[in-house]
Amino acid sequence: MSEYTSRHNWKVSQASIDHNRYAWNQMAESGHALTSLATDEELRHPLKTVDQVGWLPDGISGWNVLCLAAGGGRHGPLYAAAGGHVTVVDISPRMLERDRQMAQAKKLDIRTIESSMDDLHVLHNEEFDLVIHPVSTCYLPSLAKLFMEIARVTREGGLYISQHKQPTNLQASLETYTGQYVIEHAYYDPLPVSVPQNPSMLREPNTREFVHSWETLLGGICRNGFVIEDLTEPYHAESGKLPGEFGHRCSYIAPYVRIKARRKAEKRKSLLLRA
Repeated sequence: MSEYTSRHNWKVSQASIDHNRYAWNQMAESGHALTSLATDEELRHPLKTVDQVGWLPDGISGWNVLCLAAGGGRHGPLYAAAGGHVTVVDISPRMLERDRQMAQAKKLDIRTIESSMDDLHVLHNEEFDLVIHPVSTCYLPSLAKLFMEIARVTREGGLYISQHKQPTNLQASLETYTGQYVIEHAYYDPLPVSVPQNPSMLREPNTREFVHSWETLLGGICRNGFVIEDLTEPYHAESGKLPGEFGHRCSYIAPYVRIKARRKAEKRKSLLLRA
């Protein structure tokens, strides 16, 4: 890669980070639904809330847990309430402030770090038993560094549980329905997807999002030292909904994929040497 290309890619990535930081700050300040705090009832039964498929059957008491790109006062507090020593990394200071407020109010073990999800240089090698990564890979134009960094900070045998927007979810129109939803964005197009004209539960307002191929997502996880153990598609389809509504579109296009992966031993030494 030439110096010019590398510099250009860095500028594109930084511009997207700055754009999305502003968008998420705005959502936190306006009380958007995606910034809702964990409720007292959820905090009383945290694993029932966050682990409905049973990927953490023995609990996480005493585990070091990284909640990556997960600020907002929900994920961090829930995993801390389940007994984890939680670190929350997010680009939005407003979202992180909600975690700090919850930690103080509920006396939870949470530290917060403002950083991009693919820049974890302040974290130690093999620091975490569990990395939780809710939907957010769509906000990065490139995932080249992301999975390498996650592998570096995850201990041998540790878990990486992530959720992503499926590629077709981002490619397809939100508004155009003519008996089917229309693919508007090319699969390999590196440019951000178009901003929707109307509010949608599938697209966060004013954010800049990118389509990532299945090879980039699944292959990227595997090539950086993880083995995928399970995969689910959270079900959001609803009958009787009108075209364009969340439940109707989800009947045609599965919106998300959730992945359970475990850190292998084979690549540990080489990753530590590169760090």
